[in-house]
Amino acid sequence: MRSATGRKVGVLGPIPRDVVVTPAGERFEKYGCVIYTAAALSSLLDAGDTIVPVSHVRQRDEAPLKQILGSFPNIDTSGITSAADQGDVVELHYVDQNRRVERQASFMAPILPDDVGKVLDADIIVCVPITDYQVGQPTLRHIKEHSDATVVLDAHGPTMTLARGGERYPRAWADLDVWLPYIDILKMNHEEAGSAWLGKSVQVAADPPKPSDEELRDLAQYCLDRGVAAVCVTLDERGCVAFYRDRSGRVAEEFVDRIEVKHVVDTTGAGDSFAGGLAYGYLAYRDYVVACQYGNAMGAQRCTGTELNVYLPREETERQIREAYGPRT
Repeated sequence: MRSATGRKVGVLGPIPRDVVVTPAGERFEKYGCVIYTAAALSSLLDAGDTIVPVSHVRQRDEAPLKQILGSFPNIDTSGITSAADQGDVVELHYVDQNRRVERQASFMAPILPDDVGKVLDADIIVCVPITDYQVGQPTLRHIKEHSDATVVLDAHGPTMTLARGGERYPRAWADLDVWLPYIDILKMNHEEAGSAWLGKSVQVAADPPKPSDEELRDLAQYCLDRGVAAVCVTLDERGCVAFYRDRSGRVAEEFVDRIEVKHVVDTTGAGDSFAGGLAYGYLAYRDYVVACQYGNAMGAQRCTGTELNVYLPREETERQIREAYGPRT
């Protein structure tokens, strides 16, 4: 339950056992996805706030994960369960720091409406699925019908699907319309925006290019017209762009430059970390541009190392944001 004074954040999605092969051929294993979002949020929120990850994991992983996340003072691990003994194992082979080939060797049981009772009283719920079935539209609808929480969805889930052998492939987000009424902030990268745009396109290409800036605007307006409050698209070296309606009701478009990383060590989890920063920035300031600044900061911090200690204390993150973007007005 939420404390008398603290804020509460739910984080829904898998905690996969990632097997990572770098472009240089180095191989290592670690937990991913929700663990990055939760750790990023922990570094930004106060000790009196509460972060509740909701995830299904393998029985062999439950105790190690609860030990890792339980070391953070504001993370409640009671939403991590293993009754079905089903959790993700994902192989990630990086071609370069931004492109990778993925194969899923084990599959998490989906997060269903009955699983989210612990977070219905949250202020904000961040959904970071990595495959289309993991946090489905019925679960989002249940949250909207039973909670006042702001819902942030990372589009990585509904734009990625599985082949029979576990190979992971992008999919056209053809059922986009049935999701949009239950999303407040839609976060996606450029490729995922392409999958969403492809779902609305008249002509389907086998290997569609990334959407142009004009197509991104059209996609964002389409989403805003159907209930989404903001669309935030990460653009690699260009930072990200936020679309939302200003006070006059017109669609505003704001580009937010990236935060430079002098030495990139590991980009795994950068998107999940961005989602955590985005959620915190909106929760703290109710400003989509500021939210993207925090998203960029947490994504940049994630790339500086392989462990969870890469996330800076909030005061240092705020200094990093001021240095990159100037004082907040």
